[in-house]
Amino acid sequence: MTTSQERIIPTDLGNEMSRSYLEYAMSVIVGRALPDARDGLKPVHRRILYAMHELGLTADRPFRKCARVVGEVLGKYHPHGDTAVYDALVRMAQDFSMRSPLIAGHGNFGSIDNDPPAAMRYTECRLQALTSDALLQDIESETVDFVNNFDGSQQEPTVMPARVPQLLLNGSSGIAVGMATNIPPHNLGELIDGLVALIHNPEISDIQLMQYIPGPDFPTGGQILGTGPIKEAYTMGRGSITMRGVAQIETVEQRGRPDREAIIVTELPYQTNKAALIEKIAELVNDKKIEGIADIRDESDRDGMRIVIELKRDAYPRVVLNNLYKQTPIQANFGANMLAIVNGEPQVITLKQFLQVFLDFRIESIIRRTQYELRKAEERDHILQGLLIALSHLDQIINLIRHAPDAPTAKGELITTYGLSEAQADAILQMQLRRLTALEADKIRLEHEELQALITDLRDILARRERILEIIENEIKLLKAKYTTPRRTVISPLEGEIDDRDLIANEKVVILVTEQGYIKRMPVNTFEAQSRATRGKAAAKMKEDDGVEHFLTCCDHDSVLFFSQRGVVYCLKTYQIPVSSRTSRGTPIVQLLPVPKEEKITSIVPVTEFSRDEYLVMLTNGGYIKKTELAAFSNIRANGLIAISLEEGDQLRWVRRAKVEDSVIIGSRRGMAIHFRCNHAQLRPLGRATRGVKAMKLRDKDELVGMDILPAAILATLTTTTDTDTDTEAEILATLNTDTDSEAEIEDVETEELLEVDVNEESVEVAGNGSTEPWVLVITMGGYGKRVPVSQFRLQKRAGQGLMATKFKNRKIKDQLATLHIVNNDDAEIMMVTSRGIIIRQAVNAISIQSRSATGVRVQRLDEDDVITGVAIVPPDTVDATEAE
Repeated sequence: MTTSQERIIPTDLGNEMSRSYLEYAMSVIVGRALPDARDGLKPVHRRILYAMHELGLTADRPFRKCARVVGEVLGKYHPHGDTAVYDALVRMAQDFSMRSPLIAGHGNFGSIDNDPPAAMRYTECRLQALTSDALLQDIESETVDFVNNFDGSQQEPTVMPARVPQLLLNGSSGIAVGMATNIPPHNLGELIDGLVALIHNPEISDIQLMQYIPGPDFPTGGQILGTGPIKEAYTMGRGSITMRGVAQIETVEQRGRPDREAIIVTELPYQTNKAALIEKIAELVNDKKIEGIADIRDESDRDGMRIVIELKRDAYPRVVLNNLYKQTPIQANFGANMLAIVNGEPQVITLKQFLQVFLDFRIESIIRRTQYELRKAEERDHILQGLLIALSHLDQIINLIRHAPDAPTAKGELITTYGLSEAQADAILQMQLRRLTALEADKIRLEHEELQALITDLRDILARRERILEIIENEIKLLKAKYTTPRRTVISPLEGEIDDRDLIANEKVVILVTEQGYIKRMPVNTFEAQSRATRGKAAAKMKEDDGVEHFLTCCDHDSVLFFSQRGVVYCLKTYQIPVSSRTSRGTPIVQLLPVPKEEKITSIVPVTEFSRDEYLVMLTNGGYIKKTELAAFSNIRANGLIAISLEEGDQLRWVRRAKVEDSVIIGSRRGMAIHFRCNHAQLRPLGRATRGVKAMKLRDKDELVGMDILPAAILATLTTTTDTDTDTEAEILATLNTDTDSEAEIEDVETEELLEVDVNEESVEVAGNGSTEPWVLVITMGGYGKRVPVSQFRLQKRAGQGLMATKFKNRKIKDQLATLHIVNNDDAEIMMVTSRGIIIRQAVNAISIQSRSATGVRVQRLDEDDVITGVAIVPPDTVDATEAE
C-alpha cells in the first residue's frame, strides 16, 4: 500500500491541463497545420516531395504509382493516415488549386466540380521540373538541417532549400488551434521582380513593393475588385479580397427559336465549386429570388470553362448578372490571413516581411552551400596535393611501397617520410597505375590549379554579402526566364461592393401620391399611349374622399426628394418605393418617411445626380421664390432637412430643378403666366434656411398653380415676341370661343380642327406642320390643352403680373388652369391624372399648337365632377445605368 502511494505524484489539475493543451496546440501549429515562411510547406507536403526526390521521380523520369509514393511517405516519414497523405499529394498536382503545381499527375486528380480523385492505386505522379529546380536543388549540399524521423531510422529535412518564395507563389491555408492561415497564390514573375527590388533597396516599403507585386494571381483567373483590401492584406497581414468570375453577355443562337441573350461565365473565383454554383443558381431561380433566367447549361470541356445562363426575353442581362454576383459564389471574398511559422513561432507578417524572411533564409542557404562546396574543394585539393608529391617522388614511393610488408606499414612510412596526411597516404596507396602516365599527371596539376581558383572564389563569396545577393538574383532570374507565366487574374480598380441599385433595372416609372398620403410606383409601360380626348385608365383604387395630389415620372435609380408644406425635405431612392398594381391603393407614405401627421407632402422632385451646377427653385403659396444649390441636399438626414424658411401661414408648394442660365415660367389659376430668368440678377442663390423673394403679382381671387423651367440652350435660340393682340385677332378668338347650345357641337371633330388653327400665323404654325420651337404645354382642369410657342411668353422682370396663357371656355362649372409645362420634344409623351385617379398617357404632338389667347382642344374626356390635377412628362428613353457599365 505504501509502495503504491509513493508512485502517485500530486499535480494541480488546472496546471496540468494548461501545460498539456499548450503542448498539443504548439504541436499542431508547428508540426501540422501552418506552413513555414521559408519554403511555404507544411510537414506533410515537405515529406511527400522529399520522398519523391529520394525515389528519383524527377520530371525527366517515368511516372510512378501514387500508392508507391504514399507508402514511402508513410513508412519513412509520416506515420499518419494514407488518405491525408494522398489528399495532400493530389492538391499539389491540381492546376486549379496551385498557381504553379509542384507535382505532375497522370490520371484523375479531381476537378473544379469537386469530383474526387481516383484511388491512389490508379493514379501516377512525378515531380514538376519547377519543384526540382526551385525547391530541391542543393538539398544534398548541407543547405538545410536534417533531423531523425519518427523512429530514428531515417533523416528528413526540416525545411526545403527553396529558391523562390513558395509560400506566396502557391499560397496556403490551414486551421490550427486558436489560429488559422489563408495566404493567396501569386505570380512567379511578379514575386521574383519584388524580391529583386528588395535586394536592391532593403528600405523598400510594402506599398512600393505593390508596384512589382500588385496582388494575388489565382490559378482559376477571375477578377479582383479594388486594391484597398490587397493593400490591407499586404500592410496589415489581414484583408478581405473580393474575387469575381469573368462573365460576358452574348447572344446565343437557337435552332428553330429566336436568339436569346445569355450570360457566359468563363472563369470562377478561386476555390469555387462549379457544380455547386450551378446548383445554387438553379435553387435561387426556383425560389424566385433571381428573376429573368430561363435555362442553365454547363458547356465546359477540355478547352475551358463555359457556363451558359440563358435569359428570358424580357430580362435585363446586367441586372441578372449583378444579382448573380450578389447572391451566388460568382463573386466571393478571400479572407487573407498572412500567418506563417517564423523562427519556430506563428506570426502575422506583411508582404515585405514575407520576402525578407525568405531572403534571409536564402542568404543562409547560399552561405551553407558555399561552405559545403569550399570544404569539398579543400578536401579534394588536399588529396591532389598529396598526389602531386607522389608524382614528384614517384620512383622512391614505388620502391617504398614494393618493399613494405603490408599496407599499414606502407601508409605509415609515407606519412613519416614525406609528411603526408592519412587521407593523402590512402589516396596514394589507392592510385591506379594508369594515373602514373604523363597525361594523367598533367590532369592532376590542372585540376589542382582550378581548385585553387575555385577556393579563392568561394572564400570571396563568403567574405562579401553583395556577392551572395548577386548569386541569389542571378538564380531567381534564371527561374523566372524558364518558368514564369502571364498573370491570370485581372485586378480592377472597381470596389467589389454591389449597390442595391445595381440589382434593379433603371426602368421608367410613374410615382403617384394621393391627398391622404398613399404612395405607389408603377412602370410607365403599364399605361400604353392612347388617343387624345379618350378617358384613360384607372391608376389607383382610392377612397371616395381621396384624390391624386402628386404625379411624376422618373427612373428607378433616381433619388426622389419629398418637400412638405413646412419647408422640410425628405429623400428616398425610387426603387425603395414599393411597386404596386394599377388598381391598388399604394403604401402609406408614413411607412417610408418620418412625416408627422400634421405635415403634408406638397412637391416631389426626382434627382439623378446632385450636381453643384444645378439649383432647386422653390415657390410658395404666398408667391415667394428662391433658388438653392442642389448639392446642399445631397446628404439628407433620415428625419429630414430644412429646405426653406416660411412666413406664418405660408406653405412651400412647388420645387423644380434649374441651372443659372435657365428661365422660369409660373402660372396662375386664372390663366396668367410670367416668364423670367433664373440668373443671379433675378434670383440670387440663397441658403436652405432663407425665405426668398416675390415671384408674381396676383389679381384678386387668383392663386399660383405651378411653374416649370426652360433650359438655357433652348432659351438662347428663341426670338421673344411682344404681346400684340390686334382687333382682327380678338374677332377670330371671339368666333372660336362662342358658347354653343349643344355639347356635341363643341366636341365635334370639325370644330376641334377649327380650334387648332392658330390666329397669329406669323409666329405660330398650324398644328402638325412640325414646328421646331419649344412650347408651353397648358392644361386646364376641365380637360382642355394646347401647346403655345415659348416665344409668345416674353421675358419679364420678376414680381410682375405676367401675360395671359390661355382663354377658358364658358362652362356651367368655370374652368381653371391646372398646370403648365415646358415641352421641347415633338416625340415626347405626357401622362395626366385626375382627382379620381384616372391616368391617360398620350403623345404631345397630338395636342394642337395654338396662341396664348386660344382655348385649346380636349385632351381628356372627364367623368362628371372629375378634374385634371396633375400632368407629368414621360422621361425620354435613356441607357440603363447598369448597362452602361
